[in-house]
Amino acid sequence: MKQKLSIIKIGGNIIEDEKELSHLLELFSQMDGHKILVHGGGKKATEIANKLGIEAKMTNGRRITDAQSLDVAIMVYGGLVNKKIVAQLQAFDCNAIGMSGADGNSIVAHKRPVKEIDFGLVGDVDSINSNNITSLLKAEFTPVFCALTHDNKGQLFNTNADTIAAELASGMSTEFETTLYYCFEKKGVLQSIDDENSVIQHIDSKKYKELLADGIIADGMLPKMHNCFQALQKNVKQVCIGDNTMLQGTNTNFTTLTL
Repeated sequence: MKQKLSIIKIGGNIIEDEKELSHLLELFSQMDGHKILVHGGGKKATEIANKLGIEAKMTNGRRITDAQSLDVAIMVYGGLVNKKIVAQLQAFDCNAIGMSGADGNSIVAHKRPVKEIDFGLVGDVDSINSNNITSLLKAEFTPVFCALTHDNKGQLFNTNADTIAAELASGMSTEFETTLYYCFEKKGVLQSIDDENSVIQHIDSKKYKELLADGIIADGMLPKMHNCFQALQKNVKQVCIGDNTMLQGTNTNFTTLTL
């Protein structure tokens, strides 16, 4: 029987709020079994880039990563944000180890092909080195992955943290029974965007199609949900979406996705 593995992705708004982040990391550290944390840090990267006089380049609301922007991402994701999280987890007796895709050759990617837009140094994931990550978990380390991958030829890439979490969950499902958690500021997927308490507690493939057709899942939720269902199709057991209270074990008011 496979051991259980929880993969938790935390969003930008939680990272920006020190009190909220500390509470989430405490809850994360108390979770039983093997676990992996994945974080972004786009807001902090933009803030530091502005201080350095590096202008964020956007096209249709999506970030373009040039060489200067990538350097900032490496500093902020792999350094500032990652090490602060690792240090806080150590304070909660969770033996965390900071990781990028290059560390232990964990996540190999290629530069996103140019179609209508050249996103620059943005990576699309090719493979997850589940053997090396499993070795860390079995040695009782808790990996904390930032949103950076590499191409095995010396080039780092900026990679969407939601995608990294989904790819890790899929890649590790050969070794573990994996559950993927997306932690953000909402309580879950909402029936009505104006009603915080209208959480849809369970969504399967059929319900997902209905919600898409009705326009209830739209805008920023579209890529997130697409990632979720792709992960489920690659043997991830379930995906949970909600705020940090879903890590408590006693709360059931969040969204669970299954096939």
